[in-house]
Amino acid sequence: MAQSPLLTAYAGFIAPAVITVEIITAFLLIIKPLRIPGLYISLFLMTAFIVYIYIILHYTEFIPCSCGGIIEKLGWKGHLVFNAVFLGLAVIGTFIGKKQKRKPFFTALTLMAVICAAIACVGFLFMTSEYIIKKENNFIRRFLPHAISKDKIYNLNVNSYYFAGNDESHVYLGNYTNPWVLTSLDTALSNLQTKKIKLNEYDFEFRSLRLTINSPNFYMYDGTVPVIFKGNLEDSTVYSINIGNLYFNQLEVIDSANFIFKARSNKTMHTILGSLNLLQDPKIKLEIKLLEKQKDGVFDTDGLLIQDKHNNSFVYTYYYRNQFLVLDNKLKLLRKLNTIDTTTKVQIKSIKLPDGRHKIASPPLQVNNKSAVYKGILFNESKLKGKFESVENWNKATVIDMYRTQKQEYLGSFYVYNQGKERMKQILVTENYLYILIGNEILRYRFAQSVTKYFKTGEAENPDTE
Repeated sequence: MAQSPLLTAYAGFIAPAVITVEIITAFLLIIKPLRIPGLYISLFLMTAFIVYIYIILHYTEFIPCSCGGIIEKLGWKGHLVFNAVFLGLAVIGTFIGKKQKRKPFFTALTLMAVICAAIACVGFLFMTSEYIIKKENNFIRRFLPHAISKDKIYNLNVNSYYFAGNDESHVYLGNYTNPWVLTSLDTALSNLQTKKIKLNEYDFEFRSLRLTINSPNFYMYDGTVPVIFKGNLEDSTVYSINIGNLYFNQLEVIDSANFIFKARSNKTMHTILGSLNLLQDPKIKLEIKLLEKQKDGVFDTDGLLIQDKHNNSFVYTYYYRNQFLVLDNKLKLLRKLNTIDTTTKVQIKSIKLPDGRHKIASPPLQVNNKSAVYKGILFNESKLKGKFESVENWNKATVIDMYRTQKQEYLGSFYVYNQGKERMKQILVTENYLYILIGNEILRYRFAQSVTKYFKTGEAENPDTE
């Protein structure tokens, strides 16, 4: 019932409640003096089931499996007919079960009241459940049926690749162990090409050189070196761009002159966001108060910065709390939104060392991990198990939750299953496909219409500023 698109939020209460009422009703029907109340309750239940099925067929976003115990082979329409027959039997039974003290008119009036009460009850549960799940979720996931289907695998032979970006015809990969190579793979995952990158100057000591694509250009950077390298995808030589005294640990490219970065403050060591504009003076603008401190300001504000190029916006997802920020390309805060888990406060303990650095004292509770955003839809890897979810699935798969970035709304979830013992490392989202890096392979999954429909609505919506 937790996966029902109608009663998800109330599954913990309704599941045992329905069974209990059914058992009580059975006993009432057996005991002759209590048979009429039993028939009224049976009428209420059957009406509720019929309304439930009708709403499932006509008003929900998807139709779940028609699991039904001894009649599980019946489809939803079959259940509708089956229940209607027994509803009719309950109506007839109240008239002929025994001699009524009240006139048939009053019996009919009572029957109508019971039917109306059942319709109102299910309608109320449906409307409020949808609001709770999408707006005020208490950590119940709704798994979209067949949200993704695997349709292609390409063996990269090594497990040191990462997604550097994509365009309409290619997926681009960087390599942690061989950063001087740009690898491109066509979107059909059939033709892989590599290109050796040449720097125009080599007077730098790199620690972790990274590659990112903003077609038709590509950029290379190492946050420990205050330089960004720019090249064209048709060429193999990159040229350095002096960015002054800026050190960072994550960089997102807006265009050839504008960048957004995540860094550590030299004064406080807190995690901060900033913008870099090569055409203005000063080039660097820091947003000191954008990331809200809860404990140490170092680990509790840490997270992942990603770009939604289609909406010209950015999303910053906190690693250790259930919150993500939606920002414009000037780092103006548009809205604060929440993931569906209940970890509002960072559960982390850190120690400040004599040299000013901070160290984690015990393993923190991580809430969010890798994520991607496309056309106003955030795909977020959650590290926490929700209510009614099996440990078995969590051991063999990674869960991805979907959210709107224009407003507070949870859209649903799906599993990305492991390849043997290898778990998902990174994701990349396009119009029709989800690309996954697992081990030394890249997998392509096709999105179902239950996912891609949100790309269209996401584009059409006007972002609010709440």
